[in-house]
Amino acid sequence: MSLAGQPLTEDDGPLSPWWIRTILIVMLLGFGGLIAVTFLAYRNAPPIPSRVVDTQGATLFTGDDISAGQAVFLKYGLMANGSIWGHGAYLGPDYSAQALHQMGQVTAQAIAQQQYRQPLAALTPAQAASVAAQTAVALKANRYDAASGTLQLTPPQAAAFAQQAGYWADYFSQPTGNGGLKAGLVSDPVELHQFAAFVTWAAWVSVAERPGANYSYTNNFPYDPSVGNLPTSDALLWSALSLVVLLAGIAAVLLAFGRFDYLGWISRGHHVHPQMLPGQASAGQAALVKFFVVVALLFLMQTLVGSATDHYRADPGSFYGFDLSRVFPSNLLRTWHLQTAILWIATAYVAAALFLGRSLRTDEPRWLAGWTHVLFGAFALVIGGSLLGEWLGISQIMGRWWFWLGDQGWEYLELGRFWQYLLVAGLFVWFALLWKLVRPGTLAQAASAPIVRMFLLAALAVPVFYVPALFYGARTNFTVVDTWRFWIIHLWVEGFFEFFVTTVVALTFYQLGLTRRNVALRVIYLDAILYFAGGLVGTGHHWYFNGHSTVNMALSAMFSVLEVVPLTLLTLDAWDFVRTTRADCAICGKPVALPHKWTFYFLMAVGFWNFVGAGMFGFLINLPIVSYYETGTNLTPNHAHAALMGVFGMLAIALMVFVLRQTSSDSRWAGIEKYIAVAFWGINIGLAMMVTLSLFPGGVLQVWDVVEHGYWHARSLEYIGSDRSHLIEWLRLPGDLVFIAFGAVPLVIASIKGYLGVRAATSEAKLVPVV
Repeated sequence: MSLAGQPLTEDDGPLSPWWIRTILIVMLLGFGGLIAVTFLAYRNAPPIPSRVVDTQGATLFTGDDISAGQAVFLKYGLMANGSIWGHGAYLGPDYSAQALHQMGQVTAQAIAQQQYRQPLAALTPAQAASVAAQTAVALKANRYDAASGTLQLTPPQAAAFAQQAGYWADYFSQPTGNGGLKAGLVSDPVELHQFAAFVTWAAWVSVAERPGANYSYTNNFPYDPSVGNLPTSDALLWSALSLVVLLAGIAAVLLAFGRFDYLGWISRGHHVHPQMLPGQASAGQAALVKFFVVVALLFLMQTLVGSATDHYRADPGSFYGFDLSRVFPSNLLRTWHLQTAILWIATAYVAAALFLGRSLRTDEPRWLAGWTHVLFGAFALVIGGSLLGEWLGISQIMGRWWFWLGDQGWEYLELGRFWQYLLVAGLFVWFALLWKLVRPGTLAQAASAPIVRMFLLAALAVPVFYVPALFYGARTNFTVVDTWRFWIIHLWVEGFFEFFVTTVVALTFYQLGLTRRNVALRVIYLDAILYFAGGLVGTGHHWYFNGHSTVNMALSAMFSVLEVVPLTLLTLDAWDFVRTTRADCAICGKPVALPHKWTFYFLMAVGFWNFVGAGMFGFLINLPIVSYYETGTNLTPNHAHAALMGVFGMLAIALMVFVLRQTSSDSRWAGIEKYIAVAFWGINIGLAMMVTLSLFPGGVLQVWDVVEHGYWHARSLEYIGSDRSHLIEWLRLPGDLVFIAFGAVPLVIASIKGYLGVRAATSEAKLVPVV
C-alpha cells in the first residue's frame, strides 16, 4: 500500500535513473568550472609588492605594511562601515575608490601645474581634456617589477599616499562624518600608516593595467572617468550574450513543463488529507520548540539593530539626542544585523530538520530529547559567545585575540575563528543526529527512503560548504579571501540552502499527505538541476571586479543568468499552494482540512519574494555591465533584503509556524494563531514598504549618481549625507516600524506561548507519540 492507503501506482514506482545522472553531470561540470576559476584566483590575484618606492628608490611602504593595513581594516570592523572594490558596507565610502580618486586629483593637479602653470580648475576645456588624458596614461602604466617585487610610484602618486594617513585620521575622528563609527576609532600613527598603505595598494590595483591587457586588475572598477576607468568591452559583450542564454533557458524549461504534465507540486487522483495530526508531539519534538523561541528573539534583535544601523545613514551624529556610537557604533550594529540574520535562519532550519526527521519514525529513540538539549546548549554558546565577542573585538578589548575570539571583520563571516570552529563542529553533530534519526531501517514508511536520502544529502551540504570559511586569515590576499568568502555567501546560502529548502518543503508536503513520493522527488531533482546549472559557476558574478580575470566574467555571466530560470517557475508553485489551501479532495470530494494554513501562507510568501527579490532584483544587478556601476550601492541591499529575508527568512518562519502548530492543541493554537496572522501581514507589508519607499528608489538614484559623477562620489559622504539621501533613509522608518511592531514582536509572543503550552502539556502528561 502507498500513502494514505491508496494502491501502488506509477507515481510510487522507480523514477528514471537519468534524474540522478543528470544531477551528477551538472554538479561535476559546475564544480569543475568553479574550482578552475578559484584556482585562477590564486594565479591572477593582484600582486602585493614586497616594496613600494618613489622615483628615487626610497621605500614608501612594504608588503608587510599592506597586509598589516588589511588587518587594521578588519580589526576595527571597517568592512562593516565602508568597502574595498565595492565589497562591504554602505555606511561609509568605498575606501579604494576614494583613495583612487584622490590619487587622480593629485596627478591631474601636478600635470596642470607642470604644463600650464595653472591650477586644474583654471584650465580651458581643451587643456582640461588634455590633462585628463595624460592623467589616465600616467596612472594606467603598470610600474610593478615582478622579478624584484618592487612597485614604483610616480611623484604625484607618492604625494597622494603621503596625504592618506591624515585624511583617514580626520575621517575616523567624528561619528557625524563617518557614518557612526566610534570617535577617534583609528588614531595610532603606525596603524594609520598601514591602513594608508592598504588603501593605496587597493587604489593602484584598481587602475594599473594587468600585464598583457588594456584594463586594470579589477577590470577597470570602480568607474571613474577622471583616471581612465571605463567599462571594458568584456562587460558589454558578456552581458549581451548572457541574455541569449537566459531566454534559451526559460524556453527549455517551459517546454519541459508543457511536455511533461507531471512536473509541479500537484498530486492528482489520490486522497489529499493531512497525515501528521497537530497537537500530537513526542518528547523529542517538544524539546525542539525552545529553539524557536531563540529564533524569534534573534529575529527581533536583528530588526532592532538593523533599524538602528539604518538610522546612522539618516542621522549619523545623533540617535534622537543620544550619542549611540559611544556604546553601539554603527559597525558593531551592522555586524550584529548580518550575524543575527544568519544565526536565526540557520537555527530554525536545524530544529525543523530534526522535527521532520522524527516524524518519519513511529518510535522515538531515547537519546533524542537529551541530545536536543545538548545541541541547544551548543548553539546558545556559539550564538551568545560570538555576538559578545564581536562587541568586545570591535571595542578593541580583545587585544591580539580579536581574530580568534572577537570579530574577524570579513562581511557575513565576522564571528571569531574559534566560534567558527564550534559552529562547524555543531553542524556536523546536528547532521550525525539527523542521520542516526532517519538512517536505513528506522523509517516508518520504506517508500519515503528516496526523499529522505536527498534530505540527508542537502543537510550534509550545510556544514560541508561552511568549511571554506576556515581557508583564509586576516592577511591573506583580498582577492583570495573574497573568492572563498563567496563560496560560503553564495554557495552556502544561495545554492545549498536553496536545495535544502526544496527538500524540506517536499518532505513536509509528503508527510502531510499533500503530494505523492515521486511528485516530490521530481520537484527535488528538477530544482537541483536548475539551481546547480546556474548557481555553481554563477557564483563568480560576485567576482567580476575583485581581482579575477575576464575568464571568470565570461563564465559567470553566462551561467548566473540561469539562476533566474527556476525562479520563473515559482508562479506555478504559488498556484499549486493556493489550490492546495482551497481545494477539495480529488477522490472523496470533501474539502481539504488543512491545519497548517499559515505555514502555506508563508510558503506562498517565499515564492513571491524569491521571484521578486532573487529573480527581478537579483537579475537586475547580476549582468556585468550593470554590476559595474551598481556594486556596493543601495540596489545591493535592496536585493539582499528581498531575497535573504523574503526567501530564507520567510521559510524559516514557515517552519517555525509548522512546528508551533504541530506541538499545540486546537485550544492552545487558537491563542497563538492570531499572533501568527498579524506577523504574516506585518512582515510582508513592512518588507514591501522598505523596498518600495527606500531601498529601491534610493538604489536607482545612487546608480544614477555613479553614472553622472563616478563611483567614488556616489559612495562619498557628499552624496550619502545629502538632504535627498537622508530623506530616502527616513522613508525607511515606516516600513521598519511595521516590520518590527507587527512582524517580529508578534512572532516572539507566539513562540513563547507555544513553548509555554508545550511545557504545560508535558507537565499534564498529555503528550502522545506521533503515529
